[in-house]
Amino acid sequence: MNAPQIIKTSTGEELVVIPKADYEALLHAAEEALEDAADAAIYDGRKADLKTERALPADVTMDVLRGSNRLKALRNWRKLTQAELAAAIGVSQGFLSDLESNRRKPSEQTSAMLAKALDIPGEWIEP
Repeated sequence: MNAPQIIKTSTGEELVVIPKADYEALLHAAEEALEDAADAAIYDGRKADLKTERALPADVTMDVLRGSNRLKALRNWRKLTQAELAAAIGVSQGFLSDLESNRRKPSEQTSAMLAKALDIPGEWIEP
């Protein structure tokens, strides 16, 4: 960054003159700072949510981060096949497949049955 030039107006106000490239760099840095602040706010919010919810097991979280649906990740964590979990809650394997691929959403009753069959907190089943 080049040294700024300070100019005094006839009213005594001081103005700072900098090269346009330096001005644009300052604008970019300000935008980055706003973006970082927004990211920090999101992080803080999610961290606060963790205090009210039980965190998912690390294996489940990693499976979700790799692209699995949460229900599928939970089923895999419990080492169950779709057929086994479907039988445990009294639905077809195709219906469970639809839930895992987000083609269908579980009802509250189905969510409760899944949570019980997987032996997990109900909040871990996405609505």
